[in-house]
Amino acid sequence: MMSVRPSTPQPPSRRIAEELRRQIESGKWRPGDKLPSERALAETHGAARNTAREAIRILAEQGLVTAKHGSGVFVREPQRLFRFGSDRYSLKNRETGLTPFRLEAKRQGKVARIEVPSIAREKPPADVADRLNVPADEESVVHRENHYFADDEPVQVVSTYLRWDEAQGTLLMQQKTRKDGIYGRLEDLGHVMTRVRDEISARMPTPEEAAILELLPGVPVLEVLHTSFDQNGTPFEVSRYVHRADQTGLLYELPVE
Repeated sequence: MMSVRPSTPQPPSRRIAEELRRQIESGKWRPGDKLPSERALAETHGAARNTAREAIRILAEQGLVTAKHGSGVFVREPQRLFRFGSDRYSLKNRETGLTPFRLEAKRQGKVARIEVPSIAREKPPADVADRLNVPADEESVVHRENHYFADDEPVQVVSTYLRWDEAQGTLLMQQKTRKDGIYGRLEDLGHVMTRVRDEISARMPTPEEAAILELLPGVPVLEVLHTSFDQNGTPFEVSRYVHRADQTGLLYELPVE
């Protein structure tokens, strides 16, 4: 006969957090509402104030509340996801003259800003060297790092790698590459994008990524390792996208062959 283990009781902080989460989901506490103070929560639930503080921390990690120093804890506004997928490199979208990120931000009524903190000749990471077919033990690539913001809130970090022998001495070594971005300059070099491959994974951020993206504790990132192929089937660009998982969704519509 199979024995059933008794369920382990939840810590008091998690019980309080679960109750508050249910209240938020039911609409008792709406976006922008201020939650009761730690002292009030502790009294209501017959718990210590430290326990109530831990419950609030759990809710913050789940992205449900935001603590504002000196003001209190507020229910977080639901975030509309930035969705990036199979159409982001389409000719239709490129004809708008906007990069995929700027176009998505415009659709949401947000102001896009892109910073390029560094452009450098480097030895590529092993996975990039393998996909770009360049030596990993030589400074064979140009690494362009880009930080993307919507209404001044950080959304994604993108590291783009291009062959050094093609990029040197071109606009690809400059922060601004003209309105149609790096793909217009790569077309000038003879690379017309005809196929892409995206390898998608989820993970926890590095400390540097967490700082750049201003992530709440416990929020993961989505990593997309993107490879562009030209009309000859040659890989000519590899980009590593690191997206905030609490603000980004991936949308793909593909033919079934």
